[in-house]
Amino acid sequence: MTANPIAETVASLMPRAKAELAELVAFESVADPAVAPRSECEAAANWVADALRAEGFQDVALLDTPDGSQSVYGLLPGPEGAPTVLLYAHYDVQPKLDEAAWVSPPFELTERDGRWYGRGAADCKGGFIMHLLALRALKANGGVPVSVKVIVEGSEEQGTGGLERYAEAHPDLLAADTIVIGDAGNFRVGLPTVTATLRGMTMVRVTIDTLAGNLHSGQFGGAAPDALAALIRVLDSLRAEDGSTVIEGLDGDTTWEGLQYPDADFRTDAKVLDGVDLIGNGTVADRIWARPAVTVIGIDCSPVAGATPSVPASARAQISLRVPPGKDAAEATKLLFAHIEKHTPWNARVSIEQVGQGQPFLADVHSPAYTAMADAMRVAYPGQEMQAAGMGGSIPLCNTLAELYPSAEILLIGLSEPDAQIHAVNESVSPEELERLSVAEAHFLVNYARSRRA
Repeated sequence: MTANPIAETVASLMPRAKAELAELVAFESVADPAVAPRSECEAAANWVADALRAEGFQDVALLDTPDGSQSVYGLLPGPEGAPTVLLYAHYDVQPKLDEAAWVSPPFELTERDGRWYGRGAADCKGGFIMHLLALRALKANGGVPVSVKVIVEGSEEQGTGGLERYAEAHPDLLAADTIVIGDAGNFRVGLPTVTATLRGMTMVRVTIDTLAGNLHSGQFGGAAPDALAALIRVLDSLRAEDGSTVIEGLDGDTTWEGLQYPDADFRTDAKVLDGVDLIGNGTVADRIWARPAVTVIGIDCSPVAGATPSVPASARAQISLRVPPGKDAAEATKLLFAHIEKHTPWNARVSIEQVGQGQPFLADVHSPAYTAMADAMRVAYPGQEMQAAGMGGSIPLCNTLAELYPSAEILLIGLSEPDAQIHAVNESVSPEELERLSVAEAHFLVNYARSRRA
């Protein structure tokens, strides 16, 4: 990294950043009381609030949002007449999944092979630490040249919309000239990337009932309708033979123009087993950034352990549908409901419950803020030009902010590059990426303030 005062300051702060990230990772802040105690999220929220107060933020508050979660807000006033930049991250995390599959404890930040491992290290507790590093570097080198608002969400991973609804009810709170969402990631380590598109998301639970209760499969099997078999048929109907998502009325042939994702690189990043085919058709970029994708993320039925020879009376699944830019998530949800109802066999009783939804997002990568970020990335990543890529994941807040503040520019950066393995076991963050992106964000704030004065 080319020596400069901001970069030198960030480098000197990295041991502190590691210690703070370890404290924050230690909270099992899954925003689902069925998975982790609510007290873990409350403790994480208070940690974030205390960190903001220690940096001189004003009006620090824990916002009680409609979904029962708490988001943390703070304001750091800048020079008179300076633009306002909103920095976003979230402190809630995905569940640990199979704890036995973690090489080190999921909620204990552990350094291994040059990376820091722990749930939320990249997604997105590390994003909050990135914001702190950038601001501290600026304060040590002449001050923060913009007014800064920070919002740290408490239920982003659940997709339950608490912060979106709160922002809609309090539209002045998060108003800003530019918004930096610290919840994306570089295309790969060392390649500076902004995320130009996000797929939206809808999450539904499907329950199929066929019998008043389980029945002996020898006495009744063959005529008694099997609820799990019916559910399997419904789930299978959502995919074509090649694995492409097929939902009647939802276009699945859109193509991606721009940065491409070679098949071999994707296989490596996704850790696809040798001999197993990728699913779908078109380029990988088409499939993960420009097209809908359905995933069955959970099934409730009789477990294998302790299973009895019975015909299942009821079965339930949770389905995630990623919705590409240019499509309306609410309309996609209606199409998904209709598809499920149409493909439920044997007149089985089917009920569908929507449990989350977020709209897709498309950024204007030619705006002044993106120019300021590109210049900042050249400083933080010498010899590299900033790239624009898509991201298959969803950040529902982006569209809410775009609708509330149509003149604001929204940039997406972050620590969730492929090696981070977010949402999986053994999630990790690259400390080098944390350092470089903190430098980039600090220079961006300087560049952006200068551009607004010009």
